[in-house]
Amino acid sequence: MSVQTNPVKTTCPYCGVGCGIEMQPKTQTNEIVWQALGDKVHPANYGKLCVKGSSVGETLSFSGRMLAPQVHGKAVDWEEAITFVADGFRKVIAEHGPDAVAFYVSGQLLTEDYYVANKLLKGFIGTANIDTNSRLCMASAVVGYKRAFGADAVPCSYEDLELADLVVLVGSNAAWAHPIVYQRLVAAKKERPQMKVVVIDPRRTATCDLADLHLPLKPGTDAALFNGLLSYLVASGSVDSDFIAEHTEGFKEACEMAQAELGTLSAVATTCELDEADLLTFFQWTVQLDRMVTLYSQGVNQSSSGVDKSNAIINCHLATGRIGRPGMGPFSITGQPNAMGGREVGGLANQLAAHMDFSSAEDIDRVARFWQARNMAQQNGLKAVDMFQAVAEGKIKAIWIINTNPVVSMPEADKVKAALQACGLVVVSDCMQNTDTTEVADVLLPALTWGETDGMVTNSDRTISRQRRFIDGPELARSDWWMLTQVAKKLGFVDAFDYQTPADIFREHAELSGFENDGKRDFDISALAMISNEEYGAFSPMAWPINEQFPKGCKRMFADGQFYTPNRKARFIAVQPRLPQNPTSETYPLILNTGRIRDQWHTMTRTAKTAKLMAHIDEPFIQVHPLDAKTYGVTEGCLARVHNDLGDFVGRVVVDAGQRQGSLFVPMHWTAQYASQARADVLVKAATDPLSGQPESKHSPVALEAYDVQWQGFALSRTELETSDFDYWIKIKGKSYFHYELSGQKLLEDDRAWSKLANFDQDLDGLEKIEYQDEATGTRRMAWLKDGQLELVVFVSEQQALPGRHWLGDLFAKQTLEARDRFYLLAGQASGAKDEGKTICSCFSVGLNTLVDAIHSQGLTSVEAIGQALKAGTNCGSCIPELTEILNQELHVELH
Repeated sequence: MSVQTNPVKTTCPYCGVGCGIEMQPKTQTNEIVWQALGDKVHPANYGKLCVKGSSVGETLSFSGRMLAPQVHGKAVDWEEAITFVADGFRKVIAEHGPDAVAFYVSGQLLTEDYYVANKLLKGFIGTANIDTNSRLCMASAVVGYKRAFGADAVPCSYEDLELADLVVLVGSNAAWAHPIVYQRLVAAKKERPQMKVVVIDPRRTATCDLADLHLPLKPGTDAALFNGLLSYLVASGSVDSDFIAEHTEGFKEACEMAQAELGTLSAVATTCELDEADLLTFFQWTVQLDRMVTLYSQGVNQSSSGVDKSNAIINCHLATGRIGRPGMGPFSITGQPNAMGGREVGGLANQLAAHMDFSSAEDIDRVARFWQARNMAQQNGLKAVDMFQAVAEGKIKAIWIINTNPVVSMPEADKVKAALQACGLVVVSDCMQNTDTTEVADVLLPALTWGETDGMVTNSDRTISRQRRFIDGPELARSDWWMLTQVAKKLGFVDAFDYQTPADIFREHAELSGFENDGKRDFDISALAMISNEEYGAFSPMAWPINEQFPKGCKRMFADGQFYTPNRKARFIAVQPRLPQNPTSETYPLILNTGRIRDQWHTMTRTAKTAKLMAHIDEPFIQVHPLDAKTYGVTEGCLARVHNDLGDFVGRVVVDAGQRQGSLFVPMHWTAQYASQARADVLVKAATDPLSGQPESKHSPVALEAYDVQWQGFALSRTELETSDFDYWIKIKGKSYFHYELSGQKLLEDDRAWSKLANFDQDLDGLEKIEYQDEATGTRRMAWLKDGQLELVVFVSEQQALPGRHWLGDLFAKQTLEARDRFYLLAGQASGAKDEGKTICSCFSVGLNTLVDAIHSQGLTSVEAIGQALKAGTNCGSCIPELTEILNQELHVELH
């Protein structure tokens, strides 16, 4: 698999923090395996990695990979596949016009892949119907920046978070979603305890562990809160009048709108359902502490008024002149590794390359001339939600989906699935063979993935970094840019797509950024337009702009008070707060909030491959406030069903007082590949912001009820199992086995019904079988062995509690079971062995029970002491909030 044996510096494939990674090769049993270490000089992380990044080397196997091009389920060679795709698109365009085709791409694409896709569709096919899953992540922040600054320019650097006196996190569970940024904040606050951290979030999340103040506002009222702050700043005489006069416009109108309904502290507190004293504390800190950064994420963006929320935040920074200076600014942090790079190349349907737009005839002409485009698109294309609606209506008849999984991640996901099933031509490029989206494709194209490709990515603070190839991919897998250029050539666009390397594409991208720019556009990396192949290969991280004025990059935007509007002034936006589009009702009385968990990424195609990342939270869950749990008849650990008129979600109940009453939280990651009914976005209404097109993924009306089952059980198997016969199932990757949690709403009648569980059930009769049954409790425990090695265990009960899974799982690592193991096999636990409990620290596999025992037996009284005793929390630090909570609970129990 390996292409070399030297350490390779690259960039993490996960979130928008963009951490540098050094991949270290190690020889194990005559094979080279790769260990991920933090790059100590990368400006995003300075050597730190979260558990996802540090375990990325464990995801490099070819298990589950797509290994060949396929047309209608039949493996074909690349020539046939490319010809089929090109002919299919050509036919649709000839019969129905270019707007009958579309691309749907991903914030995980490299910049070079993104650039070629946009150039092909917008410049040569002649439609702007290319959108990206970044639409679901940061589209509202983009529009907010453009309205205020005239450009999609994030003004801040990560360094500003450490320099700030006040950091306000809005709709961001950074401890789990952006762990390294959170750890940088933790370190900064430890060094400067006077720094204040405010978390604004309806839920009490792990991020609140760092907070001096948590404001659990009513969902959807963020704009009202920041309008209230603007009013307070004006009333207290805390605005920067000189900055406002010299560098902004629209201040009067924004203030009048803010004060119209929310002119008093009391009114804001009532609207946002906040304690008035806490609100006053926050407002006073914004006056008293000069250096302020507001870090905002999906809780702001994923809203039907996300753009206005973004501008309400920016208004407060403009009013106080807190922008362009160290430790200050409105900072949108993205979810994906190259969401920013996608914005640079015009990856959204309403953008042109190099931060140009369809709203400008000059921009359209400029890009057309630069590309020598044959058929330049003249207007915005369809944004993601509208795009899949057009597929459903038959207006889009051919779609190419690249490196993303919309059947899981789009709102109203079942409707998206049905639309694709009915579409005439669905092409999917992916590295994995089996995803919810590949299952509805007509053509599958095997893609190279992280570690196998070369290119650039841009993180949330505009830092461009290299992702570098260090291993070979499957023999027939190809880069996304290569696939796109081959189809382009088949369509007749040979000269425009005659790239030989990613460096060729990047040079063109850099050249376009400076083409007829003259300082008018923010995105300018023209200093890299003549970069050599060697310089490209050795490129070190640098924040754009990178041009004649900033040859080494620019850490902080707008230091000169000049913006990218026609008069170079920033614009205040008058914001009238709006509540979420879909209110609760008698039928659907609860609000569903969806989001990330600590150790998983998007739809789990990479992270679910390693047991380490499945250990922390291995089952989809429903977080419920204790009073709601009582009202709706659900209890901790039971299965429950969340539903509305769009579909169902079934998960394990977690009762948590930090969850806001009247709201539920469910994770967004599970797919039909890993769970029976846990695709969260099935329940999300396709309500969108009218300006950005970003869906409202944080506020869907739902109902909650217990999911009654007649039995529960689990299976551990050396091979994957067929689970379609079961009402509820979850698949979890163990170290050397597959783990399934199972439940049913009716009883299974005989042994063969259980035997049918296994893919190899025709061979079960030939294996050694050990069995225990208790008819009184409906308990059945079975194990099958082959030549003394454990192959499959199934434990089921109608009444009794089931044993832990850890000890049984460890048996799969043994070549032959010892007599003691066989004796205790059906007990599920060896005599005297301790169950480690739920994993808290994934880096060092430290379980809850181990932690609790150590706290009491060793007298541990701090997180630092836990780290010294067990190593927990000493690597990535992602588990520290949970360690703190466990420690507080156990010390409280001891005191009482």
